[in-house]
Amino acid sequence: MVDIADFPKPANRPASANFSSGPCKKRPGWSADKLETAVLGRSHRSPLGKARLAEAIDRTHDLLNLPDGYLVGVVPASDTGAVEMALWSMLGARGVDMLAWETFGSTWVTDVLKQLKLDDVRVFEADYGKLPDLSQVDCDRDVVFTWNGTTSGVRVPNGDWIADDRKGLTFCDATSAIFAMELPWHKLDVITYSWQKVLGGEGGHGVIILSPRAVERLESHVPAWPLPKIFRMTKGGKLIDGIFRGETINTPSMLVVEDAIDALKWAEEIGGLAGLLSRTRENRRLLDEWLAKSTWAADLAEKRETASNTSMCIKIVDPWALAQDEKVQVALPKRISKLLESENVAYDINGYRDAPPGLRIWGGATVESSDISALLPWLDWAYGVAKAEITEG
Repeated sequence: MVDIADFPKPANRPASANFSSGPCKKRPGWSADKLETAVLGRSHRSPLGKARLAEAIDRTHDLLNLPDGYLVGVVPASDTGAVEMALWSMLGARGVDMLAWETFGSTWVTDVLKQLKLDDVRVFEADYGKLPDLSQVDCDRDVVFTWNGTTSGVRVPNGDWIADDRKGLTFCDATSAIFAMELPWHKLDVITYSWQKVLGGEGGHGVIILSPRAVERLESHVPAWPLPKIFRMTKGGKLIDGIFRGETINTPSMLVVEDAIDALKWAEEIGGLAGLLSRTRENRRLLDEWLAKSTWAADLAEKRETASNTSMCIKIVDPWALAQDEKVQVALPKRISKLLESENVAYDINGYRDAPPGLRIWGGATVESSDISALLPWLDWAYGVAKAEITEG
């Protein structure tokens, strides 16, 4: 019988054990009593309600340094709702190239092929840990892709593969990339995300950002299928611009909006976008240092330049583990996760259910680098215990 006491525990624990990849850790110093509450119980269509929504939109536009003419809107149903709204409203005007290398990208492929049933679709896929061949993409067609694969920890390294003089639109699911990675706005026409990722906000709402080219598509293209009300961004062939001034399509949670404003203010206080990017890069650097010395773990991303600095995915490469059957390989990271949770060291870091067995550690801007540093020795401890238990059992 394995005695955990035989495995010395690291001296330090993370101050926060929240390393989940969504919903993600709240900002440092967060407290519910710091949120503004005057709007609660008021209509979101009241002058105060619309003003608070508009503040969230304006702060977002400024923090991201979006180009003039780019519009920001708060929409229903998290990032998923924002992506679906864009696909259903704007696809069909020309052929589309779909890129998928993890779960959510594959979901958008399924929606386009089986729900919208478009005829002119090319699909470029890659296994977990890899990217498709981006040189095959034709930017005179519409292009749908995730910037960062949340479930694979693999991101596109840059936007060089996107043509500046493209004729198609680029649809970028950026939910675990925005506020953490440099995005070339002039190459992106539709950008979607949710507050509960890098900003550590609450769920239920998504954000959609549109370039002038995307607005032009909305006003010139009529989809061949019925559009549910919750997806409609035009009326009479014109953009419903109120969506991008704080007049939401459906009733939002104003408490969630206040939480988002709180996170945006915090981001401004730590240096804006540059401060957010710096924090995520440092978290990635610390993990890279540990991985370079590890005898049992490696990054799931096969190339360093494509490794995520938010949803940092780890695979187990110990020859002993690789020699075990599939049941053991699946059980090992689950046991590591349970051990760490029982010690209040790390919560919710088992890999995504569709991904290869492994661990997934959130390194977004709300996570303190000191907590990443404290976590890493505990990973070694938990692996040692789990390996001994499986070997004996």
